[in-house]
Amino acid sequence: MLNDLENDRVERTISTDKMDKFGEAICSFANDLPDHQQPGYLIIGADDKTGKVMQIDISDRLLQKIASIRTEGNIQPQPSMVVEKVELDGGQVLVAEVQPAHFPPVKYKGNICVRVGPRRGVANPEDERRLYEKRASHVQTFDALPCLGSGLDDLDIKLFRQIYLPMAYPEDVIENDKRDIRLQLQSLGFYDMKHDCPTYAGILMFGNNVERRLPGAYVQYVRFGGDGRGADIASDYKFSGNLMTILNQLDTFVSTTIAKKRPVPVSALREENIVDYPSWAIRELLMNAVCHRDYEGNGPIQFYQYDDRIEILNPGGLYGKVNPRNFPWVNDYRNSVVAEAMKVIGFVNRFSRGVQRVQEELKANGNEEADFNLELETAFLVRVNISKKSFVSNNETKDETKGETKGERTEIGHITQDVYNAIVSSPTDTKAQLIIKLNVSSSTINRAISELKQKGFIKREGGRKFGYWIVLK
Repeated sequence: MLNDLENDRVERTISTDKMDKFGEAICSFANDLPDHQQPGYLIIGADDKTGKVMQIDISDRLLQKIASIRTEGNIQPQPSMVVEKVELDGGQVLVAEVQPAHFPPVKYKGNICVRVGPRRGVANPEDERRLYEKRASHVQTFDALPCLGSGLDDLDIKLFRQIYLPMAYPEDVIENDKRDIRLQLQSLGFYDMKHDCPTYAGILMFGNNVERRLPGAYVQYVRFGGDGRGADIASDYKFSGNLMTILNQLDTFVSTTIAKKRPVPVSALREENIVDYPSWAIRELLMNAVCHRDYEGNGPIQFYQYDDRIEILNPGGLYGKVNPRNFPWVNDYRNSVVAEAMKVIGFVNRFSRGVQRVQEELKANGNEEADFNLELETAFLVRVNISKKSFVSNNETKDETKGETKGERTEIGHITQDVYNAIVSSPTDTKAQLIIKLNVSSSTINRAISELKQKGFIKREGGRKFGYWIVLK
């Protein structure tokens, strides 16, 4: 570099105090307008015309001054650079090696500095356009980035091949695809061949131990026995694992536990089935939370149910083009690979009308419209109030009993009520079947059954395997 002419990757100087000149040079190398994708070099201590090493003092103080250009705030965003003293036959030189910026343009004191050949100057509009296009080509959503340190063993390949691939491609295409599994995963955004590791989307969708790489990638459900977080916890459940598992668990849980139908008398001869919350609406809100959340944080999605409402809080505020003024009419994707994968397996549609349909479903069921809190900045909160029909029905029950016991509606808690309803609808269910059906722990089922037996609601006839429940009241 000393023997060659100055070019767009090398600048030589014998000056030691022209900090603006050095800052502009570092900025121009970081922008890498010619797109060499190689580092640029600022060499202090060599003649700019001949390349001859001059006798100047390369002191620790000078090294610190040049290194401080990176962090003093004049160059934004900060470039990646290394500063060192190099011993040569003719003397010493200071070398600042500057890596091309991944997300140009880089600015020095507000100006976009570029280098074309030996010339250094300020970018013109065409130069700016090229740099912004380069930035756009490098931008990847978080889920598309490589999960460094992971490997193929971190993925459930059987799940990918037997479940996902048949949903993504026609059968004849799969039969004729003889590529290595890494290439198959890469074609769908789940593997990074350059770093030979899964992407974060691959870990999320098919990971064997997702929380090892992404500690907050789960959904925490809590059923409070009141209308605030200060109330007792009636039940809780952690939906964990890869998204292929979590999404199916949530789908089943909503339909069997959150959106259970129950009869309410509307006259002496007729009953009407009502639900507190419409299944599709709650499912859609949960799927949106999974799809759009920020997976870089360590907090889970909070799925909290109270006596009078459901709240879903997920990490990550509005993203990209979306803002409080254009929500929900404008859509953008924080996790584009995950969004496409969820579309493939049928959990989102990517038609930007999910929120509108949620509001329609809620209105049809007698609920108020969902309330979206868009002011939390680092989180996204949606609140859905219980159906007005359910609210009236619950109040009528309280009025009829005047605080006294009336069957299971006032004597037992919410989760015990769920167990009671499941037994009434299917008296032959075993405890294991109730655990699966209600998606709760074995200890929760045992407590609920003990309470129901103690209060005289049910009793068991026959053995554990072939017995059945008798409903007493």
